[in-house]
Amino acid sequence: MSHIGIIVELLRRRRIDLTDEKRTQADIEQILVESAIPFEREKRLAPGDIVDFLVAGGLAIEVKTGGSKASIYRQLLRYASHEAVTAMLLVSNVPMTLPPLINGKRAAVASLGAAWI
Repeated sequence: MSHIGIIVELLRRRRIDLTDEKRTQADIEQILVESAIPFEREKRLAPGDIVDFLVAGGLAIEVKTGGSKASIYRQLLRYASHEAVTAMLLVSNVPMTLPPLINGKRAAVASLGAAWI
């Protein structure tokens, strides 16, 4: 199973605090630490492009608890243009889908609401 699959499964099992994006990020960070998944937090890809998490191997994880689908997609498109990024995972409670590839890099969505159902 890829890092994307493993992380999506870990997130699916936990109820993550959705009241504030920083709290959501802290909960996700705790899950990554507990699972011994190596990552960097708030990784600067370029001036103005800072992804929430960059997992070893280049999986960029972006957390969104709000915002328009168009602006979220534009942000992911920018991140996927960087060499350090090999795949994208959007972790969000915004109901949206992504194409399977963004700039030639695998893309997936993990719904934060799944564990609350």
